Amino acid sequence: MNPSRLQGALTALALTATLALGGAGAAHAASQDATPAYVALGDSYSSGVGAGDYDSSSGDCKRSTKAYPALWAAANSPADFAFTACSGARTGDVLNSQLGPLSTSTGLVSITIGGNDAGFSDVMSSCVLGSDSSCLDRIAQARTYVQNQLPAQLDRVYSAISAKAPSAHVVVLGYPRFYRTGVDCVGLSDTKRTAINDAADVLDSVIAKRAADHGFAYGDANSTFAGHEICSDDPWLNSLTFPVDESYHPTAAGQSGGFLPVFSSAA
Repeated sequence: MNPSRLQGALTALALTATLALGGAGAAHAASQDATPAYVALGDSYSSGVGAGDYDSSSGDCKRSTKAYPALWAAANSPADFAFTACSGARTGDVLNSQLGPLSTSTGLVSITIGGNDAGFSDVMSSCVLGSDSSCLDRIAQARTYVQNQLPAQLDRVYSAISAKAPSAHVVVLGYPRFYRTGVDCVGLSDTKRTAINDAADVLDSVIAKRAADHGFAYGDANSTFAGHEICSDDPWLNSLTFPVDESYHPTAAGQSGGFLPVFSSAA
């Protein structure tokens, strides 16, 4: 195998093995005016993969002190803060390993979930390493899954949150579009970039509808990430990078300037 083919094969293995939205999972003196107890659930977009400064005790979950939940908690001093979001999490992982801190005293919950169920890592691997045709085919499969199967999975998660924390205000955040399109950009073709953005819009529309039907607030990340996509002059998302699992995740600026304002306004 020639060097370029070997490099491509190694990159494919690395992408498939490690690229994911997320691996599995301070008290403040209570007072009459204390911010309610806050629990942060979800995948790597909530744990802060890509932002650096990971809490070593969180292991493969890679929970970052620069992730929007940690930033919000530091600024608002909730009565209690539990951070269980985890890199690689799917809906089943939230149900099985993240809901423990929820209780009748929980006042606020945040979550990003659904991207890994939809096959985020495999879609991006196919699009980075394959042709326009193979990329579009894999995206079409993901869209079908998102429209036909993901809603029921989200319902199970949202219903479980309501059951365990009936008094909580729940904020569901969507995913930003990855790319600025219509510009010269090294890497993926504009055809691929446009299709990936369109798929993100479909995913967000399903998430927003399920959140609304459960009485939850929805935060549109595109409102703040606009102008900061990959291929823009000031991207707040990593492109293909190393470590590979940080690829296509928000940077520290994306967490503080993209997700934090959206969550703060919805909280």
